[in-house]
Amino acid sequence: MLINTKCFGEVDITEDKIITFEEGLLGFEEYKDFTLLYNNEDGKKCNVSWLQSMDEEKLAFPVIMPFLVKEDYKPIINEGILQNLGDLNDDNLVVLLTISVPKDITNMTANLKAPLIINSDLRKGYQAIVENQDYAIKYRIYDIIQQAKASHMNEEKGD
Repeated sequence: MLINTKCFGEVDITEDKIITFEEGLLGFEEYKDFTLLYNNEDGKKCNVSWLQSMDEEKLAFPVIMPFLVKEDYKPIINEGILQNLGDLNDDNLVVLLTISVPKDITNMTANLKAPLIINSDLRKGYQAIVENQDYAIKYRIYDIIQQAKASHMNEEKGD
C-alpha cells in the first residue's frame, strides 16, 4: 500500500509493517495505524526512526530505543494495562520513546514517562504511562546522543 509521509515522501508499506494502537497515542487518539520508518539509506545504523501514521501524512513522531539514552531504563507499568497486547517476551517486546526536537537541537528531549510498548508478533502497540515518579516527560538527550556518536566513531577507528 502506498502512503504519503512527512519525511520520506511516498512509501510502499506492506500489511505486515502496520502497528495498531487500538487506543491511539496520547493527544492523537483518532489515529490507530502506524508504521516504523528508518532513514538509513547510507547503510549506517540508525538510532532514530519515525513512527508514521498510516492515515495522516503529516503525523510522524521521531522515536528512539530507551537504552540508547538511558541505559538503566526500567519502566514500571501496570501489567493489566498491557493485556490487549498479548503475551510479551524478550523476543517480541519493543519499547520506544518519543523524541521532541525543538529549533535549538541541543534542547532535544525524550519522553521517559510515556513509552510506546509494542508486541512485534501481533503488531499491536500501546502508549503507557509509567509509574516511575523519577522519569521525566522531557529528559534531555542531546549530550547523551553526542557522547554515543563520539564513542561509536572511536570504535570504528579502532581507538
